[in-house]
Amino acid sequence: MTEAVTGVDLVQTQIRLADGATLAELRLDDPSAHTPRGYAVQARVNMETIGANGSVRPSGGVIEAYDAPGGPGVRVDGFGYIGYETSAAFDSLLAKVVCQGQDFATAARRTCHALDEFRIGGLTTNIAFLANILAHPDFIAGRTHTRWVDEKAGDLAPPPTTEEVKPAPAPAAAKDGYAGARVVSRDPLALFAHGAEVKAKPAPDAPPHGAIGLTAPIQGTIVSIDVAVGDGVTRGRPVAVIEAMKMEHVVTAEQSGVVREITMAVGDVVRAGWPIVVLDDADIDEGDIDFGAEAVDPDHIRADLQEVIDRRAWTLDKNRPEAVARRHARGFRMIRESVDQLLDPGSFKEYWPLVVASRHQRADMETLRRTTPADGVVAGTGSINGDLFDDERSRAMVVAYDYTVLAGTQGRINHYKQDRMFELAKRFQLPVVVFSEGGGGRPGDDDHGPWIAFDTDTFTQFSRLSGLVPLVGVNNGRCFAGNTALLACCDVIIATEASTIGMGGPAMIEGGGLGVYTPEEVGPMSFQVPNGVVDILVKDEEAAVETAKKYLSYFQGPVAAWEAADQRPLRHVVPENRVRLYDMREVLRTIADKGTVLEIREKFGPGIITAFIRVEGRPLGVIANNPHHLAGALDSAGADKGARFLQLCDAFDIPVLSLIDCPGIMVGPEHEKTALVRHAARLFNTGANMTTPLFSVIVRKAYGLGVQAMCGGSALVGFVTVAWPTAEFAAMNIDGAVKLGYRNELAAISDPEARRAEFDRRVAAAHEQARAVNAAVGGGLDDVIDPVDTRSWIAESLKRLPRQPHREGKKYPYIDTW
Repeated sequence: MTEAVTGVDLVQTQIRLADGATLAELRLDDPSAHTPRGYAVQARVNMETIGANGSVRPSGGVIEAYDAPGGPGVRVDGFGYIGYETSAAFDSLLAKVVCQGQDFATAARRTCHALDEFRIGGLTTNIAFLANILAHPDFIAGRTHTRWVDEKAGDLAPPPTTEEVKPAPAPAAAKDGYAGARVVSRDPLALFAHGAEVKAKPAPDAPPHGAIGLTAPIQGTIVSIDVAVGDGVTRGRPVAVIEAMKMEHVVTAEQSGVVREITMAVGDVVRAGWPIVVLDDADIDEGDIDFGAEAVDPDHIRADLQEVIDRRAWTLDKNRPEAVARRHARGFRMIRESVDQLLDPGSFKEYWPLVVASRHQRADMETLRRTTPADGVVAGTGSINGDLFDDERSRAMVVAYDYTVLAGTQGRINHYKQDRMFELAKRFQLPVVVFSEGGGGRPGDDDHGPWIAFDTDTFTQFSRLSGLVPLVGVNNGRCFAGNTALLACCDVIIATEASTIGMGGPAMIEGGGLGVYTPEEVGPMSFQVPNGVVDILVKDEEAAVETAKKYLSYFQGPVAAWEAADQRPLRHVVPENRVRLYDMREVLRTIADKGTVLEIREKFGPGIITAFIRVEGRPLGVIANNPHHLAGALDSAGADKGARFLQLCDAFDIPVLSLIDCPGIMVGPEHEKTALVRHAARLFNTGANMTTPLFSVIVRKAYGLGVQAMCGGSALVGFVTVAWPTAEFAAMNIDGAVKLGYRNELAAISDPEARRAEFDRRVAAAHEQARAVNAAVGGGLDDVIDPVDTRSWIAESLKRLPRQPHREGKKYPYIDTW
């Protein structure tokens, strides 16, 4: 296929590379030399019989006709020829038909025609099955997947033909004049290396009239005959075993009778349809015949299963009392306890639980099983919040480091395990919850190289999930280096008060000559929360898991049950005194369904409040100005916080509510030192490019560029932009605007009292004009509303949105970590 499309013969190329040719000499690094020439399809013609349900079994015999197709764009690679007698010891592949075309449909049609021209006699093949696949409209349109043939097998299977159902003919006469042949050695290599002694044996005669022939269902070698002449045989009794393609097939009696003749012996090669045992019809009392069948006890544990149970036992907490005791002594719980709390009961399916750390410490395998179960990473799939959401929405993945195993460090095997998990998460779009406690890389556990897993794909695989599926990071205890890198890539970081999180641990710091610190001094919550590293701080591990479940629920969709608060207090939450402070979080709690507010990064960038809520069960993100910090003005930290949250909501199509009380973007030399110019602009770029719906509510101040940053750059960006009666609109602080705008007029008034009176008059007029009820006259506002109606505006607007289609790819390349 590669040669048909690119002109590159892979076999020839490999030989030339092995002989010392360079890529340049072969022009493999020159795309112009290998411009794709359309499409190619390869059909693998196998010696097979396809059942009505799509089941496949090998066929065999002597090839009586073999005429391969040809012509432009058609290539056949095969080994068949007239007179060739097949062997059950080899693969059933007979030929490859490769056809090329300028487009996919042409290539498929040409392949179908070539198969129709392929004439093979003496045995059955899958040609009709292949032709049905090639002609199927789903295949032509590209609507196939890895399970498509299995799902369509019944439709694709050709109807049985006389040739397929009749007994296979006896082979042509062998060299001694007999029809059949018995091979002494069944080792195919021995046949070629030493030559095989062939003993003639006549082909079995057809059973006499009235007798029953128990025939071979497949071509193969007899490995046992389990009855003798004269034996009574009941329906279902095994009578012989045939080996084909390294698998043993049991031949059973289809009805009762007495063995009249046995036509084969152990070691004989039998064709499909040949009788092996001939029975005379007889009524056999099944109670009188004992052929060694034993009743199966469904509760019996076989030795191979017991070995698996014993191996798995080392991973269970109940069998690790010392590790459990040490963990509990620190006030922490085992990681499997957290996994059990996170996932719905009975839903967890663990991947790779039996792996252990690699043998870099030269420990024996039994010791490794006891001391490094699962190589320190518990990983698998399950459901989260299944009581609220269906199977589709509740499905999730968990990857949890176990600190009781080598301090939760990252080794070669658990990196490989995580690569497997993250690739699955990407392929099937599974949300991922990561428990990150651990000490980072495990030097020396890469079996080669510079003592690190430098070529690991884990960080690449995990980072590629960003923006595709929700990534939830949960930490308790110590988290350093590589563990921290994974945690930091998450959309949200939930940490307990006992956490310490750092890019480098104490050993790394001391090794770099940077001082000696305890782990708890490296990255305590006292500064990792206010500096924005941690999004949500909780008391302990149980609270962390419950918070993770609540956070993930907003990405899982709406819920049916909800309760609304009394909305009337919203009329009075903003004081009539326009300069008096109030609590914006009270506004948020009142609008949201009861108990649904989950604030993100509360202590960082306090001028902006970011949170998830629900309104009538439907999830929303919220950004809101906080009058208690810089009167709600935007600074660099607040702008970063708000912009990143908007990106997160937009990436997963969660609508956003913007509650605005913004006197503008903060100004002054000290704020400009924080690169305010760049940081503030992030809100504009993010908001203006969002496609998820935005609902803007002006609560009080709406000044200048600040209010525009809060509503995506313009009042017209949102699905709805409404204001409360307490809202006021201006280009900047109204008093300052009057002072600057009427400086000359005021300076011309010599009497101070008259000047002050004129200033107050102009300020009062400007305030009156800035009131929402007057500002709405000029357009931009969709309405000035009773605060009580705010929740109704949001709920009804959500109902006007179209159903969000399932997203296959990403809206953003990744979610900004900051």
